[in-house]
Amino acid sequence: MDSEGNVPEVLLQRHRDTKAAHRFFRKLLKKQGFVPRVMVTDKLKSYKAAKNQVMKNVEHRQYKGLNNRAENSHQPTRTRERRMRRFISPGQAQRFLSAFGPIRGHFYPKQHPLSAPRYREQLRQRFQDWREVACLKTAG
Repeated sequence: MDSEGNVPEVLLQRHRDTKAAHRFFRKLLKKQGFVPRVMVTDKLKSYKAAKNQVMKNVEHRQYKGLNNRAENSHQPTRTRERRMRRFISPGQAQRFLSAFGPIRGHFYPKQHPLSAPRYREQLRQRFQDWREVACLKTAG
């Protein structure tokens, strides 16, 4: 989750070509509901080609440093992908990650803005909430 409580979207695709980028931009625009003023991506050439088809009037910046926040937000996803290579297809991985992301976010709050005692208290409360929702007996 980000600071506004939004769960980041994960979209897995088999290819990184113009067709896949075109599909990605259409899904992104549909979900956002508006066309952005500026778009920042990495230097993958297919993004530029797809952007010219889908969003002609949007300023496109291709620079590694500008996209750092977005790239860093994908690091946990990349870690999970490496651990879970036994998926049969990208669709299976997509279904799993779509369900797993919000659950993982519940059990791993952002630690940096919290003191250690507050973090432990928040984690204890979240596990207690989960036990109530899952109708599990409390230990102790």
